[in-house]
Amino acid sequence: MSSNRVVVYKGPGEVTIESVDYPKLEIPKEVADHFGISQKAPHAAILKVVTTNICGSDQHMVRGRTTAPVGQTLGHEITGEVVEVGEDVLFTKQGDICSVPFNIACGRCQTCNDGKTGICLNVNPARAGAAYGYVDMGGWIGGQAEYVMVPYADFNLLRFPDRDQALEKILDLTMLSDIFPTGYHGVYTAGVTTGSTVYIAGAGPVGLAAAHSAQLLGAGAVLVGDMNKERLAKAESFGCVGIDLTRDGSLPDMIAEVLGEPEVDAAVDAVGFEARGHGEGAAEAPATVLNDCMEVARAGAGIGIPGLYVTGDPGAADDNAKEGTLGVRLGLGWAKSHTFATGQCPVKQYNRQLMKAIIHDKARIADVVSATPVSLDDAPDAYQQFDSGVARKFVIDPHGMVSS
Repeated sequence: MSSNRVVVYKGPGEVTIESVDYPKLEIPKEVADHFGISQKAPHAAILKVVTTNICGSDQHMVRGRTTAPVGQTLGHEITGEVVEVGEDVLFTKQGDICSVPFNIACGRCQTCNDGKTGICLNVNPARAGAAYGYVDMGGWIGGQAEYVMVPYADFNLLRFPDRDQALEKILDLTMLSDIFPTGYHGVYTAGVTTGSTVYIAGAGPVGLAAAHSAQLLGAGAVLVGDMNKERLAKAESFGCVGIDLTRDGSLPDMIAEVLGEPEVDAAVDAVGFEARGHGEGAAEAPATVLNDCMEVARAGAGIGIPGLYVTGDPGAADDNAKEGTLGVRLGLGWAKSHTFATGQCPVKQYNRQLMKAIIHDKARIADVVSATPVSLDDAPDAYQQFDSGVARKFVIDPHGMVSS
């Protein structure tokens, strides 16, 4: 095998499939040089990709809303079969089917030892934390591909206990690489528990995953706000209350119509920096969701922020937003003693427990997000469909391993 087909960003609105070198047991040269370590990676494994999902974070790059260069490989939501391991890999074996956390982590640094694998200190010269196929995240090759290299394999990979069972439930298990833990992280850090009322901004895949996670945690009422009626209908299909933000009226009043009071016990921002204002055809207003969450979260509440915010957005509405400076009403949050949880989800904190919830039929995340398999060749069309707002989570199946 001399090549590997992978999805590549070609400029705003355009992706294609290109051939790159087949993976080697090596880390990116810039990572090795920066940290003064060997590029050889006997701690790594090469995986044949079983499934790899298109993420809303990928869409930010493809829309031209980040500083991603043309030629950026894509894909950080990876599930794969181990086909090769380095000599220092002790517990991961060929043939294992594993979930790959989108966070790349060394398992050796201070933050990894603290369980904060989203901000590993040894995998990215640009900042704490790295990911596959993402701008400013260390130069790691993306996993919307046929094959992918995973470093520090014994630490990073989550092995599924039964191969046949894994393939049977693959459309659920594929969500463990990112959106299911990310949605869970959003509601967990917001303090959702038995009987909680929670407002989730955004009915995209992460927002729907957060809504389902809130139900798993025992929430009494889950309200999901969006302007996309198809996505709101999907949230309502599994017991949430849709809040149509195209309607006239204030968000607290809409919440009061449901709960009898204008506040909730917890709030989650599953939208991020491309947020829009309220009302039909509202313009982009990137601080809207954060301010909404502070407005409707009761005093002392938690606000989970799994929605992505960036430090470089060339397509932003104003110069401040281009560098991630937003008009957030922090004084309101301070006055109400809110807590805020931001940053990449540390997937390893949650993925094993959520795997068990899937295996034992307590979680049905594939149905919740409408998991839709497509071939690698159909990935460009899936990107266009996802960008149009369809209520689906596209799962790329490079080798035809997903059962019909």
